Amino acid sequence: MPTKYVVILGSLMSGLGKGVVTASILKTLDFYGYNAIPIKFDGYLNYDCGTMNPYRHGEVFVLDDKGEVDMDFGIYERFLNKNMTSDLSITGGKLFGSIINKERRGEFLGTDVQIIPHLTNEAISKIKEVEEKRKPDVIIIEVGGTVGDIENSYFIEAVRQLAIKESAVFINLTYAPKMDVVGEQKTKPAQLGFRMLLQAGIQPNFVICRSKDLLKKNTIEKLALFSNISDDKVIDDSDLNSMYLLPLHFINQNFDKMLINELKLEQKSIDNKKLDNWKEKLRILEKPDKEVTIGVVGKYTELKDAYASINESFVHSGISNNTKVNIKWIEATDIEEKGTDTLKELDGVLVPGGFGKRGIEGMIQAIKYSRENKVPYLGICLGMQLMAVEYARNVCGLSEANSIEFNKNTKNPIITLMESQKNIYNLGGTMRLGEWRCLLTQGTKTHSAYNNKIISERHRHRYEFNNEYRKLLEEHGLQVAGTTEDNGLIEFIEWKDQFGVGTQAHPELKSRLEEPAPIFVAFVNSALEFSTTKNKN
Repeated sequence: MPTKYVVILGSLMSGLGKGVVTASILKTLDFYGYNAIPIKFDGYLNYDCGTMNPYRHGEVFVLDDKGEVDMDFGIYERFLNKNMTSDLSITGGKLFGSIINKERRGEFLGTDVQIIPHLTNEAISKIKEVEEKRKPDVIIIEVGGTVGDIENSYFIEAVRQLAIKESAVFINLTYAPKMDVVGEQKTKPAQLGFRMLLQAGIQPNFVICRSKDLLKKNTIEKLALFSNISDDKVIDDSDLNSMYLLPLHFINQNFDKMLINELKLEQKSIDNKKLDNWKEKLRILEKPDKEVTIGVVGKYTELKDAYASINESFVHSGISNNTKVNIKWIEATDIEEKGTDTLKELDGVLVPGGFGKRGIEGMIQAIKYSRENKVPYLGICLGMQLMAVEYARNVCGLSEANSIEFNKNTKNPIITLMESQKNIYNLGGTMRLGEWRCLLTQGTKTHSAYNNKIISERHRHRYEFNNEYRKLLEEHGLQVAGTTEDNGLIEFIEWKDQFGVGTQAHPELKSRLEEPAPIFVAFVNSALEFSTTKNKN
């Protein structure tokens, strides 16, 4: 059976959650056993997300194959429990770059190169390459941005053309605001969005509507009327306690069966074992038996999307421990200005990755506080590097220890630039990226967490632990818990007498609802033990 297509377009405004809707549809089809994969289009002219500021675009999600992609790919992986690949990410930069390269090679010789047909054909060819390579039952295309944006207009035209020859279902995600003064859900903005979509030559098969409360009957009727569909094709996407509930919410509205019929897929029965497993995870999420509070001391805490994978890793590891994890977001510069009092009520401290000097000393203060007060600690990437710096300063007596990222002239460069990075001048796609294997040291907390000798985690960094200081720090009690297989790079370090683990990797990037990150599970468990002991005392 030929591959079928679902195209999801957002109208009215950004930030409605197309990624969650896309992932929920993927998961719904997965419950039935269909092989469904996503493609994400982003209109920016960057080649990928690698050089983007987290304040502008949220976290950069890294794939096994070294791809730096939009954070929505993290949502896809967390729902499907499958690894995504870079070819599923199509950006304006990739498309325009490909067209210019073809023009320079003479492939359009004698032709004036235009948006239509050349750029739209290029977009379609990228989509068809995925189809031919993977041969899935369904490809779900999430079109980034909003209908009416110049940045995605050519891609919308491309999927319109694609639907002429292929079996495609269009879904419009919109929004019905509720004005406090009026007290009713307003559909006029959505109606204007429908007009723009119709002007682009696309008739939606379904409308999914975001709202604070369940859609009212008259709201559904208006949305159906102005989008030329029947009332049952308007799907409620009102606020839920967890995004992981959305696939079940869709199923409760019969959206799963309607979509399968619309796509003319081979009829299958839902896999109740898969569905029940998902429901059980959500049951624990909604009513856990225990509770802990963990502080995340970072430098982008004003924008939670910058730490989306860390937030979700705590959801997953909390479920695994039957525990609600309350996250306290702490700006590192606040610790520099006000001290560590804000850490006193915590059951654990995490310092995440990041770049640049701002807030570094606040993070080091938080690490020192955790070590001295035996508060469970997890350091990720930068958090591992600063864990080594703090140990060198306050245990080994190297008061000027630092990373050369922050002080190029430091007398004690505990963290240094990787050899492979020293002659690199282009920033995009040049870090140590993607999946790397690691050899764990038996008898360590890290080895116990993973219960495996060889593991693999994803990376994104330019700096590393300086091996010239390895012997000194080990002599003072720091435990090397994991290295690359050739023992060349340190991947995990630990404090011996308490739960304090630092990893150069980003284990949060591989955490899923159905397979939580092992080191996060161990961290939350340690925080539970610490909380219990603290409360007894």
